[in-house]
Amino acid sequence: WGAGAPLAQVADAAPHPNPLPIAKGNGERGLLAMSLDIPIIDLDEIDSTNTEAMRRIAAGERGPLWITAKVQTAGKGRSGRAWVSDSGNLYASLIIALECEAAVAHQLSFVAGVAVADAIRAEAAPGSLPGLRLKWPNDVLLDGGKLSGMLLESTTDLQTGTLVAVLGIGINIAAPPVDLGRAIASLGGSGITTDRMKLIRALSAAIRHWLTVWNSGSGFEGVRSAWLKRAGPIGEPMSINADRGAVSGQFAGIDRDGALLLTLDHGETRRFTHGDVTLDRGARQNGQT
Repeated sequence: WGAGAPLAQVADAAPHPNPLPIAKGNGERGLLAMSLDIPIIDLDEIDSTNTEAMRRIAAGERGPLWITAKVQTAGKGRSGRAWVSDSGNLYASLIIALECEAAVAHQLSFVAGVAVADAIRAEAAPGSLPGLRLKWPNDVLLDGGKLSGMLLESTTDLQTGTLVAVLGIGINIAAPPVDLGRAIASLGGSGITTDRMKLIRALSAAIRHWLTVWNSGSGFEGVRSAWLKRAGPIGEPMSINADRGAVSGQFAGIDRDGALLLTLDHGETRRFTHGDVTLDRGARQNGQT
């Protein structure tokens, strides 16, 4: 799946009244806070929040638990790509034990996409982000630039059979990375003032809401409908680079499993479960990419 191997307005939550420092190796320190009952361990620096989350799972952690960091030295993106991780932006990974079949775990990427979009809108003035949208499979765009990306990874406890997921999310708050060869956006660049901890609390509230809607996969139709409302219009021209090269057509939605539906020029509708999507030049000129 394209998600890889990683609301409406929501209320802000107060931090835990008695934060507990947690010592880390190599001089790192973390901070344990609470966000609507989901703990947050905030680290000064880490190689990758997803990698740290997987280490904690191996040590017995089952979540729900957020791992965040001010800086990542080896951030991970989809398909093994590096994720540039300068300070001032949000780098977060959610550890969560799942009660679903492994075959539907990829749907968490759509849960995350909707939650990220809603958390960002919760931090902005109403109507101030008309260019905020989702792009299959797991990008959040703002005015033509990539604002946020997600990486879903999972592992199975061989003793209990429990499926444990790590949902990694990066959001450009202060400034976008440079020299990536594509359009990138940031909240600060669009006049949105927030900070890492405010945004993670809004995101945590949104994730909790949409996980409830998803209901271990039985409520995916509600997530799918919400995702489509936050994505581009049906009929939008795009291309996808999958296993056999680029294929062009018009966006026809996503199916009940989350696969991309693309209508080709001769009328056939094809289904894609992975690949890199590029919107055509006209779509980019209208604030999309």
